[in-house]
Amino acid sequence: MVKNKFVADYQINTSRKILFPYLSSASGLSEWYADDVSINEDKTFKFEYDGEDHYAKVVALRTNFHVKFEFFDPNNLEEEDKAYIEFKLEENELTQTLFLKVIDYSDSYEDDELESIWENLVANLKEIIGG
Repeated sequence: MVKNKFVADYQINTSRKILFPYLSSASGLSEWYADDVSINEDKTFKFEYDGEDHYAKVVALRTNFHVKFEFFDPNNLEEEDKAYIEFKLEENELTQTLFLKVIDYSDSYEDDELESIWENLVANLKEIIGG
């Protein structure tokens, strides 16, 4: 199946230190991104949404700047072109405005659907953090 790369920026009125745990920890992600998120002893994240389990590993992390989760099928570890989501925190130096850049590389939806999904997810996130 062909994968689609969706990229969007969202302005968030908070600090990196407040926002980053919501992007990188199981407890933070379970508040806004998925129905439930857990992490096991080998640092595999299990995201539960749409009635299914999705497994991911953190493949890039820079505290308070970015995190990238690469999804994998535990039954097919040879998969070449893995889906991923990446969250980057970027700041406009002139205005000191913080932006959340979302990069979603998956084969699930069209751009219009992904835009709507991410707008709703980020709106939930903003409501939780007050940003």
